[in-house]
Amino acid sequence: MKFRYKHSILIGFAMLSLSACVTQKYTRPQVNSDGLYRDNNTTDTTTIADLPWKQLFADTTLQSLIQQGINQNLDLKQAIERIKIAEATLRQSRAAFLPSLQADVSVTDAKQSASALNFPAGININLETQTYRAAVSTAWEADIWGKLSSAKRAAFASLLQSDAARRAVQTQLIATIANSYYTLLALDKQLAITEQTVRIRTQDVETMRALKEGAIVNGAAVVQSEANLYAAQVTLPDLKRSIKEAENALSVVLAVAPGAINRTSLDQQVAYSNLQTGVSAQLLQNRPDVIAAELGFRSAFENTNVAKTYFYPALTLTATGGLTSLQLSNFFDNSIFYNLVGGLTQPIFAKGANKARLRTAEANQQIAFYNFQQTLLTGGQEVSNALYAYQTAAEKEATRAKQIESLTKAVDFTKELLRYSSSTNYTDVLTSEQSLLTAQLNGINDKLQKLQSVVELYRALGGGWK
Repeated sequence: MKFRYKHSILIGFAMLSLSACVTQKYTRPQVNSDGLYRDNNTTDTTTIADLPWKQLFADTTLQSLIQQGINQNLDLKQAIERIKIAEATLRQSRAAFLPSLQADVSVTDAKQSASALNFPAGININLETQTYRAAVSTAWEADIWGKLSSAKRAAFASLLQSDAARRAVQTQLIATIANSYYTLLALDKQLAITEQTVRIRTQDVETMRALKEGAIVNGAAVVQSEANLYAAQVTLPDLKRSIKEAENALSVVLAVAPGAINRTSLDQQVAYSNLQTGVSAQLLQNRPDVIAAELGFRSAFENTNVAKTYFYPALTLTATGGLTSLQLSNFFDNSIFYNLVGGLTQPIFAKGANKARLRTAEANQQIAFYNFQQTLLTGGQEVSNALYAYQTAAEKEATRAKQIESLTKAVDFTKELLRYSSSTNYTDVLTSEQSLLTAQLNGINDKLQKLQSVVELYRALGGGWK
């Protein structure tokens, strides 16, 4: 018994050694993950990617929308179903190590032609027979070269890749909801400012008419003030349409019918300011699409291992046993049969299938490696772009406030001059009012850029799934 035990251990070690000669052990490919963040050479590993999304977004209304999206978004649900597919594939690859088992029950009725058998005259033989058969068959392939093990590891990598893809969908979902929410708030603010501008310009028209009656201005000033009013009014329908479209788009993300979206106001929003990025090498562990790309390479690597094993002989064991009889009455009497077959199959000529399989697998592995590199570089680019977007928005914010303050005074001054002095005309008022409206709308875009750049930086760093 001890001899058999030791013999089995030696066989196991021998099989592992043979497998190691054909297949290779996976190691992470060498990629340069340093210095991906332009002009950001920090060594601090603290990153906002580790923050829960509820901590990054303080607006409770936005928090509710994000949670609703996580619960109901259809893209996320599809990603979860793809995980189930990968799990089933992994279970199937694990079951490949076990022998197959099949049961077969059959009845065969056979009849021969008397003329075909060419019997002499006078011989009477029953030419019709029935055969009753019940059998169980099994087959098992020894994993000598690691084909089954590599296939299992490939399936496991695919499962992890599906889960990482699901996390990537979630990070993108959170960013999409937050960006759409801030866009809606910005549109609301633009609409409010434009409506306020319409009210002011309506008063301007009345003022110009009164000044004309007092012979202070002429008819040209009146029609110019009316045109200025219409220029503001004509933008209102497009703003309202943009709000409806933004609400409809966000409704689809939330997997609900198009409708109004509950929200607060842009003035209540405060952008998160402690924007710590960590080091770029952390993208390998924080960013889901980078993780998924590496797992895709790992799966392709194991598929290459599988392709290599097809050049080597396969050891299979098959067994069949059961009962067979020509008469149903004595089916269980001395009708047992069985056979055992052990086979070693060495491919010699497969019409180029094995070479084509290997070359395809190697090419797919290289493609997966390039995709891994590109995904990592894209991650660094997106982090850098988000940082620059935040910095430029912050720089514009202070200057824009001064610009709006000066233009507000300019509008007031020109209106006063128009009332009491002939040194100005309504064209000056019109120019200053239009410049003020443009600056106010640009100020809204500056704040929107600042808010959305924080969202994009959080997503680019891999935040939102932990």
